[in-house]
Amino acid sequence: MLAYSTEVIIIGGGATGVGILRDLSMRGISAILFEQGDLAHGTSSRFHGLLHSGARYVVKDPVSAEECIQENRILKKIASNCIEDTGGWFVQTKDDDPDFVQRWLEGCRASGIPVKEISAEEARIEEPLLNQETVRVFEVPDAAVDGFKLVWANARSAQHYGGQYKTYHRVTQILREEDRITGVRGINTLNGEEFIAQAQVVVNAAGAWASPIAHSAGISLEVICDKGTLLAFNHRLFKRVINRLRIPGDADIFVPHETITILGTTSEIVDSPLENQPNKEEVERLMKLGAQLLPGINQQRVIRAFSGVRPLHREDSDVPGSEEAGREVSRTFALIDHEEQDGIQGFVSIVGGKFTTYRLMAEKVSDWVAEKLGNSVPCRTDQESIVPKTTEALRDRAYRLLPLGAADKMVERLGEQAEQVLDQIECDPKKGQMLCECEMVSAAEIENAVKDSDDYNLSDIRRKTRLGMGTCQGAFCTYRALPFIGQEKKYGVLDHQLIQFLDQRWKGIRPILWGQQLRETELARAIYSGVLRLNGEKKQV
Repeated sequence: MLAYSTEVIIIGGGATGVGILRDLSMRGISAILFEQGDLAHGTSSRFHGLLHSGARYVVKDPVSAEECIQENRILKKIASNCIEDTGGWFVQTKDDDPDFVQRWLEGCRASGIPVKEISAEEARIEEPLLNQETVRVFEVPDAAVDGFKLVWANARSAQHYGGQYKTYHRVTQILREEDRITGVRGINTLNGEEFIAQAQVVVNAAGAWASPIAHSAGISLEVICDKGTLLAFNHRLFKRVINRLRIPGDADIFVPHETITILGTTSEIVDSPLENQPNKEEVERLMKLGAQLLPGINQQRVIRAFSGVRPLHREDSDVPGSEEAGREVSRTFALIDHEEQDGIQGFVSIVGGKFTTYRLMAEKVSDWVAEKLGNSVPCRTDQESIVPKTTEALRDRAYRLLPLGAADKMVERLGEQAEQVLDQIECDPKKGQMLCECEMVSAAEIENAVKDSDDYNLSDIRRKTRLGMGTCQGAFCTYRALPFIGQEKKYGVLDHQLIQFLDQRWKGIRPILWGQQLRETELARAIYSGVLRLNGEKKQV
């Protein structure tokens, strides 16, 4: 059994967990993070990619609104390479309540969110796909954020300061001696090896899994699992984030993200974070309501549906299973000191919140931990960039070796690590070929990711490179990756890798099988079932 000893253990490798790891490490506090899967494989990557300005919440949840605008400004400063500052519009349609507009404008002023009205005529020119019967349009500082990129940037920064993280390490039990938490016990899900870790403080940042984690220590913690389903379209339908100007509801946000557009989201209370399968009814609802902002939505190609489970906190655990229940719960966060609440020392839970406010959540937790440990070093995550800025020389070198768009994307994804990829291409120009044309990922970048000690399957590689996330949804680039993963023993039998990856892609494709996507799926089936004879049997490809 492996044994670890540290000052702080963090459970959960989403944005909040890695944010806490970075903050503590920057203060000189030794910490180790355990995540049951890959970093950012849960809620932190299953959202619409919106960096909120806070304007969505100014009427019903002003606390969350103020938190969002504060963190929006900070993240644009410290994580600019992970954010596309698209700006956002709030759009009033003819079916929306005009009285709500004034309440919304007053809320924006009270929360300190800058708003500028755009004429409806100008809006129709700027965004030709927008509903031509739009009544009023207001500009706010929304942006698009890459959840995968930001989580991994935090993890690498934490590592630089001495922080440790262990992926595919599932915590199965909180260790408790009378009224004090002393550590955790768990299992490496890749090889079945058990581990035990001792610490002075354990932080529960497991998101939708926070309740069972707390329950393993005999502590009651109510977290509402709110499932939200989203749709991904095959290209950028809008230049900027488009929000519907009304009380938050289903299908009222379009977010341009990399090469696609995401429409979200629904809200349904579910019993478990495992209930994250999108269904046909949710897709139909999103398409119907989305048409009120984008009338030609049925002529656009949907390439996948996906769902995430929001971990919401509410003091009153008697919550009915309805959309309204999920929408009514505040999007602010709660830091729960279990010594104060339950008489159990050395244990804290952080629940609720938004991806936009992950850094603030991490700061509050780290302040609490630092005080318990007698550490007086202040937080500086609001000042120090997460990823060092890349040099002009690095970009110029990338432009010489790769197509312009591919060079920009690769440098933004990898930062200084792009040098390693460029070295490979310089030695062998063939490695500069695009293995994934949709997302412009070179063979050299895939080869670099395959060798990363954190990657154990094709989905891990996807989260770092966007392999298979474009229009073809992995139909062409997945089999092209086989020669690279075949060189590394840790990936095991290749057909198992393919089946697992394609099954995950199929999960999001199945509810949207019509039109061009149906034809594309039949082509993918012909490639993998016909040419490669991949039918699920355990044999080498």
